[in-house]
Amino acid sequence: MEVIDFRSDTLTKPTPDMRAAMASAEVGDDVYGEDPTINALEQRVAAMLGKPAALLCTSGTQSNLLGILSHCQRGEEYIVGAPYHTYKYEAGGAAVLGGVVPHTVSLEADGSVAAATLRGAVKADDPHFPISRLIALENTHLGRVISQAQMWQAREVADEFGLRLHLDGARLANASVATGLSLAELAQPFDSVSLCCSKGLGAPVGSLLIGSEELIGRARRWRKMLGGGMRQAGVIAAAIDYALTHHMARLADDHTHAEGLSQQLGTRLASLAEHVQVAPAHTNMVYLNFADPQVAQQVSTAAREAGILVPASAAMRLVTHLDITSQMIEKTVDILTKVITETVQAR
Repeated sequence: MEVIDFRSDTLTKPTPDMRAAMASAEVGDDVYGEDPTINALEQRVAAMLGKPAALLCTSGTQSNLLGILSHCQRGEEYIVGAPYHTYKYEAGGAAVLGGVVPHTVSLEADGSVAAATLRGAVKADDPHFPISRLIALENTHLGRVISQAQMWQAREVADEFGLRLHLDGARLANASVATGLSLAELAQPFDSVSLCCSKGLGAPVGSLLIGSEELIGRARRWRKMLGGGMRQAGVIAAAIDYALTHHMARLADDHTHAEGLSQQLGTRLASLAEHVQVAPAHTNMVYLNFADPQVAQQVSTAAREAGILVPASAAMRLVTHLDITSQMIEKTVDILTKVITETVQAR
């Protein structure tokens, strides 16, 4: 049975051509700075984002953590959206390992943090308070592209209070394709950016932290301390380099597939709107919002039996990616329509 997996865009498999690039990669010891494929990738990505330097990391969690730890000292704080990945889904690493205090703030409907909210979060110079040092934002958020105007407003707040600005750009490539803005344009307001390459870009592993030479120097020391020295990791860098060359533009296909999935399911399930709402697609994500969490769980189980893998959460996220074809979208619409209709009618 064919299995179609919408749980995440991290589930992609390396293509045969990517595997060939990995197999032929020239390697050396990266801890000594002698892996030529890694060195070339870091230079390439730094240039793509318009920054002086970059550092290959094992994951987006690691690159975000290195960014925060390289900006902040113990007892200082970073201001972050409460649902953002750096706070909610990265195991509290900045607090546990760096003594950096997160100050969470609410989001606007579009997933951004308002400039007024950021201003209100900055601490006064008082020994009772942690020292505000960093603002950490995210683009995309739940698939939504955050407007560049919002990012520049955050930059103004950072400059006003002498703070630094970090971007979790796990899916910044999707934002670039969706807006037509280059990675450098999207990165311009920020002092540091984390770029994940194992999601829509389709590399098997790896993220990069991009910023100033000084920041990346500190991050390299933190990476070593955290066990992130990867030695002959040029095979990973080669996969990322291949993805940046061959998989960037094709992200538009994922966005098209997500839009088709949303539109077709929205039409087919319109009569069940009391039970499930199909949200408009944003980049490569579609959310099915179920009124009853138990229905979502039953739908997930029944869909799995039919070869469609989706989460069991009431806010059911479907993510399109490199391994999803237009034919799979059509098949998924038919199966999910049937499964959801039968599940609702059986209750």
